[in-house]
Amino acid sequence: MSRPMVVFTDPEELDVGPGIRLLTEAGFATRVVGSRDPDAIAAAARDAVALIVGYAPVDAALLDRLPGVRMLATMSAGYDMIDTAHARRLGVWVSNLPQAATEDVAVHALAAALGLVRALPQADATVRGGGWNAEFAELPRRAGELTLGLMGFGRIARALARIAGPVFSRIAAYDPHAAAAGWPSDVERLGRDELVAACDVLSLHTPLTEQTRGMVDTELLSRMRPGGYLVNVARGELVDAAALLAALDGGRLRAAALDVFPVEPPAPDDPLRTHPRIQLSPHSAYLSDASQRAYVCAPAENVIAWHRTGRPLTPVVQPTTEGAAS
Repeated sequence: MSRPMVVFTDPEELDVGPGIRLLTEAGFATRVVGSRDPDAIAAAARDAVALIVGYAPVDAALLDRLPGVRMLATMSAGYDMIDTAHARRLGVWVSNLPQAATEDVAVHALAAALGLVRALPQADATVRGGGWNAEFAELPRRAGELTLGLMGFGRIARALARIAGPVFSRIAAYDPHAAAAGWPSDVERLGRDELVAACDVLSLHTPLTEQTRGMVDTELLSRMRPGGYLVNVARGELVDAAALLAALDGGRLRAAALDVFPVEPPAPDDPLRTHPRIQLSPHSAYLSDASQRAYVCAPAENVIAWHRTGRPLTPVVQPTTEGAAS
């Protein structure tokens, strides 16, 4: 009897070896595409029962070319790269990784926020340019007098609130989908516009949907306190790039920290990459020695659980028709 095939689409910099070993020991065969190209994925997954997906778009057209695939396991908390409605109609399960890098992303967001508040990129540039503190153009602000605002209040934002509480004077959050039960007493719950107007540092933690795409636009940025800061470790498409650049150039924002971009990697001459008031990181908020292993092993464990029990460990889409497990 042939071993069921599991295909890794685009693991990119991740070492999939530990995940492959788990799947092999569980009786699967594996194949790595190393591409987001739908033709390459369709060819490699022609006999697959499951895909482990990085950021490759898995749309309706690709799903229709893979009738044997019954399980899609993402290597991220986000799953906006998958046409979930079509997957559900086809009887395909979808799972994600809700906690693989929660701590890492929260710590990265706090580090990015403090880098902005303390003007660390400007301080670094001053010293490298031969200057010293007399040439430091802008005084850093005291974090203990500032409000940190969290747009979205899921696992990562809650972890950030916990570790940032002793640093900032006030933590506030907006999330229309979060239940009142379990909301921390030391995090003020505000409406969307209230939050934007009240915070000095706005950190984004919402999923990418049609409703949130481009949500950080000219109108939203105009409501922020002058001299505020923006941190984005969520999805690049949440931010209208032109609006962000205009807010930085016009002084509405003092600085921004971006770990994610609308196009990754951004072109060498992309203004987001070259603007002096944007602190950059290469979509690395989730990376650590621990998360590296979790990002390849947890999807494999989801596939194994689905094949053995008919249900993955962390499902986000349950099919409307039965997808055969084995």
